[in-house]
Amino acid sequence: MTLHPIRTEADYRAALARAEAFFDAPEEPDPDSEEGAYFEALITLIEAWERKHYPVAPPDPIEAIKFRMDQAGLGVKDLEPMIGRSNRVYEVLARTRPLTLAMIRRLHKGLGIPADVLIAA
Repeated sequence: MTLHPIRTEADYRAALARAEAFFDAPEEPDPDSEEGAYFEALITLIEAWERKHYPVAPPDPIEAIKFRMDQAGLGVKDLEPMIGRSNRVYEVLARTRPLTLAMIRRLHKGLGIPADVLIAA
């Protein structure tokens, strides 16, 4: 098993096919084996190619808040300590009022949303 750099889309597809064989196996190879080292290196190459050629855009701040609300089963009242009265929460969620720095700090602390995601508003 020889590893080759991924330089083209064809190389990338071939690497995915090789990795798929490992995922289709009944169990992943032992990480301490030669096959395990090959698999780990192959996945590292694939991830590097994907980061460069298929970057993932950061999430929209308001969508991140709505997602976290949905995940945690939160309502508008639950956001009041972080944003303000319910009318202000509705305005933020409707994008008619921007997030302030104080809101961003409280949302980060209260909901665990990364501050850099919230700052992108």
